[in-house]
This record gives sequence, structure tokens and C-alpha cells, in this order.
Amino acid sequence: MNSKLIRFDWAMKKLLRHKANFDILEGLLSELLLFDVTIKSILESEGNKQDEYDKYNRVDILVKSENNELMLVEVQNDSEVDYFQRMLYGVSKLVTEYIKEGEPYGTIKKIYSINIVYFGLGQGKDYIYEYKGEFIGLHKNDILKPTSLQKKNYAIDKIADIFPKYYILKINNFNDIATDTLDEWIYFLKNSEVKDSFKAKGLDKAKEKLRYENLTEEDKKMYNRFQENRRIENSVSYTAKQEGKIEIARKLIKRNLTNEEIAEDTELTVEQIEQLRNETKE
Repeated sequence: MNSKLIRFDWAMKKLLRHKANFDILEGLLSELLLFDVTIKSILESEGNKQDEYDKYNRVDILVKSENNELMLVEVQNDSEVDYFQRMLYGVSKLVTEYIKEGEPYGTIKKIYSINIVYFGLGQGKDYIYEYKGEFIGLHKNDILKPTSLQKKNYAIDKIADIFPKYYILKINNFNDIATDTLDEWIYFLKNSEVKDSFKAKGLDKAKEKLRYENLTEEDKKMYNRFQENRRIENSVSYTAKQEGKIEIARKLIKRNLTNEEIAEDTELTVEQIEQLRNETKE
């Protein structure tokens, strides 16, 4: 029987910042980035601060690897329409904060932005997205390449290697069928459960160290409050979303759209729309 494990975002806030637990986060990063990651230190960032209501809608953790790469891992529970811009801001802020005044720009090492989101960000059916940027010539359509000196000095093969690398993990899109070790991590992020058959790096440590029964009594109370806050917020969010859909549907009914057309725009069922239509007639 599998032990009850705590949610990963709460663990990021409370447990994964301790050196003894670096191996858990190292496992996730290694599986995602496809190379072994060793964490040198956890740096301070805005999201690490404790908020008054302990809601943990957003939490981030900033990792510095043994190779001096910066890895910003962020978990976001609530929908934000401008989240892409926030990703850009977060990386830009890192660049300005972690290069000392007067140092050459070449001291900036690789930056990875890993975004774990529990809401519908953008349009797409996949659950893992990687950003791959290139500079393309507007007239000749060629790819701008680094010089031999740039390749040697910065250990790169292409210009894109200098720039931040973004990953988006859309947890809610995952179908709970783990076909590889990275999928095993996504399964854990979604369900807070590690199956005995899982072999992904770091999950054995997560299963060992993130057990609910291992928490102190004080941490158990904090975690239970966190879970209750999430349930309340999810309920409020769902209710507001449904009320918004209903209001839109009523307006579309007045514009004489068909039930099928309204269903496509609002995600309500045809039966729900027909009921609203009948209520409007009364």
C-alpha cells in the first residue's frame, strides 16, 4: 500500500530547500532536461516568502547547479492570462539580479525556466512544451550561427544555447498513463503518489521523504490548512467560472444562436443551455 505523500508545491516551499532533500528536485530536473543535474545551492526568490494566508497559489524555487546554471522552477495553481509575460519577466529579473555590476555579460550562464501549471495555459493538447528559439534571417531565411570564438568561449553549438530555455508542464492535460520516467514525475505532480513500479530519478527519494506521516505536528497543521484553502479556492473558482458561462449563454440566447453554437463558446452542455432557454421564456 502506497503511503500518503504531500503535494510537490508545498514541499517546494517547506522541504526541498534543505540540502538533505536536494536529490528530489535533482531527479525532476534531470528527467526533464535529459542530463544529470546536481544542485549547488538554492537561492532566495520572491516566491519563497511566506504569505499571510498560507494559500500557496504560486511558489517558486531558484536553483544554482554545480555548472553555475540558474534553474527557476515555478508552480502556479490559479489561471493567469498574462502568464507567458510573467515567464519572460521572471527570467529577465534573474539576469539583472545575478550578475554583479561591472562584470562582463559573458558571465551569465544558461538559464532554465520550468513552469508547472495546473490550469489551461495557451492552446494545446500536450502536457510538456519546450521553447526552442532561433534567429532566422528575414530575407534569406538562414539561421544565425555563433562564431568559432563564441563556440569556444561559451561552450555552445548554436546561438539559442545562450538564451533561456523555457519548459511548460501542463499537469491537468496528463492522462495518468506513465509511458516513460518523465511521465512518472508528471503522474506524481498531478496525484501526489509514487507507484512501486516507478523508476524515475528522485521519485524514490520523494516517496521516502515527502510522506505526510513524516511531518512534524506543526507542519501537518500547516499542510492541512493549505489543502483546505485549495479546496475552498477551487470551489469558489469553479462556481465563478460556471456563473460566467451561464451569463454568456444568456446573452447568446438573446442573439438567437443555436444551442450547439452556444455550447461551443461556453463549454456548457446542450441540455444546460436548453434549460436556460426555457427559463428565459418564463
